Amino acid sequence: KVTAQGAQKAFPGRNVAGRQGYDLLVIGGGSGGLACAKEAAQLGKKVAVVDYVEPSPRGTRWGLGGTCVNVGCIPKKLMHQAALLGDMIRDAPHYGWEVPPLVPHDWKKMAEAVQNHVKSLNWGHRVQLQDRKVKYFNIKASFVNEHMVCGVTKDGKEVRARWPEGIEGALEYGITSDDIFWLKESPGKTPPLADVALECAGFLTGLGLDATVMVRSIPLRGFDQQMSSLVTEYMASHGTRFLRGCTPSRVGRLPDGQLQVIWEDLASGKKDVGTFDTVLWAIGKVAPSCTCAHTGSVMCVKLSRVGAARKQVSPGLVAWEPARLRGCLQLLLSVSLSRDVQFWVPRGVPDSGPAFQVPTTVFTPLEYGCVGLSEEEAVARHGEEHVEVYHAYYKPLEFTVAERDASQCYIKMVCLREPPQLVLGLHFLGPNAGEVTQGFALGIKCGASYAQVMRTLGIHPTCAEEVAKLRITKRSG
Repeated sequence: KVTAQGAQKAFPGRNVAGRQGYDLLVIGGGSGGLACAKEAAQLGKKVAVVDYVEPSPRGTRWGLGGTCVNVGCIPKKLMHQAALLGDMIRDAPHYGWEVPPLVPHDWKKMAEAVQNHVKSLNWGHRVQLQDRKVKYFNIKASFVNEHMVCGVTKDGKEVRARWPEGIEGALEYGITSDDIFWLKESPGKTPPLADVALECAGFLTGLGLDATVMVRSIPLRGFDQQMSSLVTEYMASHGTRFLRGCTPSRVGRLPDGQLQVIWEDLASGKKDVGTFDTVLWAIGKVAPSCTCAHTGSVMCVKLSRVGAARKQVSPGLVAWEPARLRGCLQLLLSVSLSRDVQFWVPRGVPDSGPAFQVPTTVFTPLEYGCVGLSEEEAVARHGEEHVEVYHAYYKPLEFTVAERDASQCYIKMVCLREPPQLVLGLHFLGPNAGEVTQGFALGIKCGASYAQVMRTLGIHPTCAEEVAKLRITKRSG
């Protein structure tokens, strides 16, 4: 336990209270942290969760559950579904439904429904912690030393989502993805200014809004670039505008209330200008700084030793390493970390397997699912002469009657060339890519070969069965 004298010495002149000892203290109430806390509590440990959300510069706040629940996967997928329903409405007349030619979308109604669902998840997480007797502190925590954490209830503002540096007006007039999911009114004409904003741009376009994506270098960095090109081709052909090789230099407000964005073409050096209703910065997250140099009320918590671990920050402190997972829009950490901690808490450090085996889906209008190595990674790791790529374009049955464009629906399987041709990676572009990829992820995790996949019976008629029909190699020409 922390003594009053010791805490007062560490924080002279402050109101120091709530000194308690815990077997496990979890900083961050996201999927990984909550899973860890609940698992440890079930094993009889005294556990606390410390979670605090810094409001965005626009004042957006949210509750317990982390990025995925509040400003990531969950609201993103629901708004993506809203856009897909718009596509279905346009398909409906081909299937005999009498639908008016122009069906308006109500952003406010959609946003209210999505936000209410997220709030219900926040409440559910709090109830689950309470049921397992896990103490929850809604305060901002940081380390004093390797065995002590302090939590501050009041402090100055700190930005969570990344804001671009050196761009005039970026902070004053822009919003981040933290804000887009909590807007009460439609954002209108919007340029999501980063390639990580493809999902946002996709559902904004699908909802009938004017969306422009400004890409400084390449879209979907870290993913297979042939698949990335097909994703952006599909989006461009369905109304999303792309400004490639460009970087913004200034954002300002015009007298009529619209926002003016000035950007530069990096190849030519020429500048261009456009007007928008909303500017969305989506360039990633930064971890909050670990410091207690704040004013306000302080709580001190002593950490008991939690045992040896592969990623040991210091004696008694363990961290999961998000860098081992490739960056992606689906926030892989949510599922991967919550699974990891279920093994780690009772048994020691998990054997997660190679990071490249983590399945991923990008929920763009035409969804892109993948598991394993990209073609570029496979060639770099094994050499072009040792890699065989099977591929095919296909047309989903759902696209036929409605005469929808399927020119970007594509699958490729990256294998070792030497028999039995171990599958190194699978890439699927088409409807329900996440559902398709999830099933094949098990096979790849278990070391499936191309021959085994070809002996798998496909469920007809589905898009997933096309994977079991891949016969043509890129090498064949």
